Amino acid sequence: MSSTESAVRDRLAEVLTRRGAEIADRWVQLQQERSDPGGQSVHEAVLREEADALVAALGAGMDSDVPVEHLVTRQRELQETVVDMSLRRARAGAVPTATSLAVLGLKEALLEAVRHEPFEKDDLYEAAVLINRVLDAAGALSFETYVEGREEIIRRQSRQLLEASTPVVRLWRHVLAVPLIGNLDTARSQVVMESLLEAIQKDEALVAIIDITGVATVDTSVAQHLMQTVKAVRLMGAECIVSGIRPAIAQTVVQLGIDLSDILTRASLADALATAMQLTRQEPAAVAAVAAGAAGAVQEGTDHGRVER
Repeated sequence: MSSTESAVRDRLAEVLTRRGAEIADRWVQLQQERSDPGGQSVHEAVLREEADALVAALGAGMDSDVPVEHLVTRQRELQETVVDMSLRRARAGAVPTATSLAVLGLKEALLEAVRHEPFEKDDLYEAAVLINRVLDAAGALSFETYVEGREEIIRRQSRQLLEASTPVVRLWRHVLAVPLIGNLDTARSQVVMESLLEAIQKDEALVAIIDITGVATVDTSVAQHLMQTVKAVRLMGAECIVSGIRPAIAQTVVQLGIDLSDILTRASLADALATAMQLTRQEPAAVAAVAAGAAGAVQEGTDHGRVER
């Protein structure tokens, strides 16, 4: 770090400390003036809190020994302040460009304050360059953090939708069912497996029925996912029955040469329920007693899956 740069940083740190409230006020004002009337606005109290925190962190960064080119990424207080602001706005639904431009808007507020300070001409230029370097890096970090934050939110919401679209229904004591609708890809099959295994452990189930009546097609990938789920269920000490094998699906499975001989299959949910009762050694009368209620429970779960999808 040159002596000129060190002196300018000291002066900037002093300005940020002495005129911090003024700079923060001006930055809040600029953001309010330039906010999109039809966009997601940030409450003034939140803007003020962010401004105070970022101005203070910037002053601490200027007063540190961290090189300017690494100030935003290595000065912990400044980095955390920028990241927290970006994540907060990402969760609030603000667009990434607006978040990045908000950070860059601090340049104008800070330069206005510096312009009224008794800087020499050369030092004033050096201060402007330094401010631009630091806040450009802060703007880039805010954009990157925003994008990562939104991606995490999308992943979490997608996971929640998958879980809602694959409900595990308790049909009878020791008997569970999972009605599947639509396509069964790798991500969804993993959710099905996890939800079903957790339900087996929780309810001490002995039989799990996977009903694929609502699955449009069964290909090699879907069959592989089903076999993996069946194996996992058996490792939990339960038996797995796949129901809803329609004639078209049966022909497709045969034509593709898919071997489902290790899987206990039934054409309908009623047949699967009857088999489940036999496997759990229920009285024959119990099958007739619960058939109507079980069908209603699975239908309710199926409808729930349709709505969530």
